[in-house]
Amino acid sequence: MPVINVDDLTDKDKAVMEVNQLKIEIKLERWLTSKCCEEIKEYIQAGVEEDTLVKGISEEKNPFKEKGTLCGARGAFWG
Repeated sequence: MPVINVDDLTDKDKAVMEVNQLKIEIKLERWLTSKCCEEIKEYIQAGVEEDTLVKGISEEKNPFKEKGTLCGARGAFWG
């Protein structure tokens, strides 16, 4: 889609564009915020068992767990 510089349009062209946009928007289905929030809550709760942020990562699958300490090497460098 080509980029349109709005500053180059006449007032009539701007009004036509606005009316066309409003015609598109009026066809959209509107939902109550409370309904949307309830659906989002249900979606989150349905996946809570698989959610790593909620249940955490098991030690054997954690790629970031410490493999061991470096006390010997640390002593050599930090005296």
